[in-house]
This record gives sequence, structure tokens and C-alpha cells, in this order.
Amino acid sequence: MLRPLRALALLPALTAPMVSATNGYFTHGVGLRAQGMAGVSIALPQDALAAATNPAGTALVGDRFDVEATWFRPDRGARISGNGFGADGSYDGNDDAWFLLPALGYTKRLDHGLSWGVALYGNGGMNTGYESNPFAAYGGTGTAGVDLAQVFLTPSLAWRHGSHSFGVAVTGAYQRFEARGLGPFDNPVFSSRPGAVTELGHDESTGWGVKLGWHGQVTPTLALGATWSSKVAMDKFDDYAGLFADGGSFDIPETYGAGLSWQAAPALTLAADWQHIRYGDIPAVANSLAPLLSGVPLGADGGPGFGWEDRDVWKLGARYRVNETLTLRAGYSTMDQPIPANETFINILAPGVIEEHASIGASWRPRGEEGGEWTLAYTRALKNTVRGSGSIPPAFGGGEVDLTMHQDILAVGYSWRF
Repeated sequence: MLRPLRALALLPALTAPMVSATNGYFTHGVGLRAQGMAGVSIALPQDALAAATNPAGTALVGDRFDVEATWFRPDRGARISGNGFGADGSYDGNDDAWFLLPALGYTKRLDHGLSWGVALYGNGGMNTGYESNPFAAYGGTGTAGVDLAQVFLTPSLAWRHGSHSFGVAVTGAYQRFEARGLGPFDNPVFSSRPGAVTELGHDESTGWGVKLGWHGQVTPTLALGATWSSKVAMDKFDDYAGLFADGGSFDIPETYGAGLSWQAAPALTLAADWQHIRYGDIPAVANSLAPLLSGVPLGADGGPGFGWEDRDVWKLGARYRVNETLTLRAGYSTMDQPIPANETFINILAPGVIEEHASIGASWRPRGEEGGEWTLAYTRALKNTVRGSGSIPPAFGGGEVDLTMHQDILAVGYSWRF
């Protein structure tokens, strides 16, 4: 299964790197209709990509094919102040200004309440590119930054019995990673594997996990949903065994959540989701940088990481059917960004500090075009700044790093219903 997954995952690279840094480094929503409602989808499946969030939704969206493309423009940067080595300054991390994320999904009803589907989508990622290297004061040269991209292929099977649906999916995952400009850390003092830290091009990794989901229409107007995605055990990034903890290990975190959908009026549906992301279970992401200066090098077992913490995401959305051809959507989501104030130094490479998203969207079905529908969604990830507190160790000259990010996300797609 993973060989075709690898080939499919490389297709987006023909246009631009796939990357999304919204809720940490997970995308804020999968599927255009969910994106237009700030990612709400656990109890409100709306298209063939529903299984990416809750595989029970495969039984509820009918026979359809969805194809879409998301234009993603993040604005990320860092500011260093009070540094004794002369690193002070503002640094623009936008060497790559925008990215394209294609996705597609297909679902088909079978007999006896069964349905099956498959979804291909970008799960998340992180990209920074600093033409002015923030680590130049320590000997860093060239452009600094990272490029992490994750693509999921999720075949699903769902069973609908009465007012309840149950779903299961197997997720094949592909990810690639590159680091640049980290020469000051590529030595026997700071790395367990010098030569496996930076300037090595893209390394690749594959793995798999499972998803389970439930959807229940508990009253004529109220639906509930619950979903769980296992940790995805990934092959190690061997080329970067001297950077990531445990010799290049970089698994994808477990997530779970619940949602509700309420038909408040014949034309109006309100929905809400809660999602928990367990960043704290992934050593390369969760471990603090502090052990680096107490004899534990990068890449070692239990080695230093980015210091990210588990996070909860709360989403609220509304859908209004104006008439048989036009549907409008809007949504808002919020979370506490995962980077502690004392870990901003290493997170110059991964400033995933977004906390709020505001979204709008619409679907239009041309008259006389049976089964076809256009959908558009726009999301603004509101600007957020995390100010460092004790963030640069004295061995690196002390001082503080502040991280800033905001984003624009525009998506368009077309659906066929059979």
C-alpha cells in the first residue's frame, strides 16, 4: 500500500511543497465544507473527505467524488532581543511565500447499510525559510529553516444501522523533512550524530495508523459524533538522526474528539467540535531543548526537542441553505498555541503559534447541472505573537525570542454526486 501512497504524495511537489501550520502543525480542517466552518465536521459530515476526521461519516454522504485545492499563505517571523552574541534583529521566515494543497475523496454505498470510501489529503506540516539566518551569530550560514510535509491516504468502511453509524479507517501516512542552516548544532558537542543534522535535502518516512468513529442522530434535530485517530508509527528520518530525538524518530500524534450538530431551523444548522492533539507523546516535538546544555545531545534517546505541549481545539460553525442552489457557511475556532514562552529559541524553526481561525464559505449548484457543485472557503488565521521568557540559554548569549504568525487560506473545489 505504501508504494502507491509515496507516488501520490509526490504529486503535490510538482507545484509547491505541501505544508500547513494552523493548529500547531495540523491543518485546521479537511474538506472544503469543513474549512468553511473553521474545521467543524465530527458530527456534520458534508463530503467524501469526511473520513479524514470521522470515518463514520463515510456512511452518511452518499455516492460522491470531491476534488479540491487549497492555496495557503503563511506569514511567519521571529525577533531576537537582548542577545550577548549579537543575534538581535527581526527575521522574516517567508522564503517560500505560498503553498498548494490538493485533496480528493470518493465514497460509495454498498448493500446492508455499508459504505466505503477513500480520501487523500494533506494532514499538516511546517515550513520556514530565513534568508537572513537567525543562527548566523553562532556560525550558521546560508538560508535557515525546515520543511515538514505530511500526506494521508485513508480508505474507510462504515456501517449505518438505524440512526447510528460506525466507521473504521486505515491511514497510510507519508512525510518528508528537510533542515537547512543549522550548522552551529552539527558537531559532537550538540549532536549525537554529527553530519546528520542539516543540509541533507529531503528525507522521507512512511507509516500507518487507524481511525475509529461514531455518529448518532439522537433526535430529529440533534446529532452527536465521536472520533479517535491512533498515533501513526512512522519510519525514522535516518538522514536527520542527529537532529530528532531517538535517532530521527518523528511519529504523528494521536488525536481524539467529539462533536454535535443541531438543526436549529429548516435552513440553519449549528455545529461544534472539540479536538485533543497529543503533541506531548512525540519526543522530537515534546521534549524540551534544555537537556542540550546538560550533556544530552540532539538525536540521543530522549534527546532535546521543541517543547510542544498537548492542546485542545474548540470549533463552532454554522451552515445556512439559502435555496436549492446556494449554501453559506461560517465558523470560528480557538486553541492555546503549543509553544511555551521558554522554548521560543528552537521554535524559530517551527513558529506554530496560531490560536484563532475565522472562516467563511459557500457552495453553489448550477441549475440544470445534475450532481455537480462548486465550493469555496476562505480562512483567516489571526495574527498571534508569543513573547519569549528565559528563552535563549546563557550559553547562546541569553536574551529573548518572540515568534509571530498569521495566515490566509483560500480553497476551491468541485463535487460530483452520483
